[in-house]
Amino acid sequence: MAGMVVIGTVVSAMGIHGGGSSSGGSDGGPKYRITVPQTLMGGEYKLAKDISQQAGSAVPSDGANEHNIKAVGGQYSSGTKSLVMLGLYGVIDDPETTVDHTIRGMTRDGKTEVAVTDKEFTPSGGGDSLTCGVDERTEMGQKVTLTFCVWADSSTSGNVAETDASELSKDPYSIDLQKFADKADKIRSEVRKPVG
Repeated sequence: MAGMVVIGTVVSAMGIHGGGSSSGGSDGGPKYRITVPQTLMGGEYKLAKDISQQAGSAVPSDGANEHNIKAVGGQYSSGTKSLVMLGLYGVIDDPETTVDHTIRGMTRDGKTEVAVTDKEFTPSGGGDSLTCGVDERTEMGQKVTLTFCVWADSSTSGNVAETDASELSKDPYSIDLQKFADKADKIRSEVRKPVG
């Protein structure tokens, strides 16, 4: 059930993009694409379900800010943890707008609210920042704590979100977001591959 909650929240977030300026600012086309590997985090998480088709049908391929977009995703599990990775790739004019729309979209379903406001984290090992936070979703009377990180660059955007069935309604403020940002950064390096 936790996995389905994550998928629902994440896919609805990706499905509503708009705004931004349509400059079509392509400097030679996308540099990266997003893949759905069989495992993440060096084998710790195993692919339970490829949700690329579901993601693709929810995401328009052309918007004001994103162009020629393909969406892919996977639901992964590791013990009691359920993690969803959803990625977009194509041409992204303004990555900050994409991050903002994705995070706002996660609370648009009426069941999900912000528990810990998102902020930017730089991975402990350095590299591009990610925006991470915690949402709480109410599903059949049960509060589910959902930790997430989102990133975007000129050719990819990704959203990594996780719940833990052993502590579904964990105190959102007890979650170490820097640690989760480091995990999401490692996942980003595993799913984002150069085009060509």
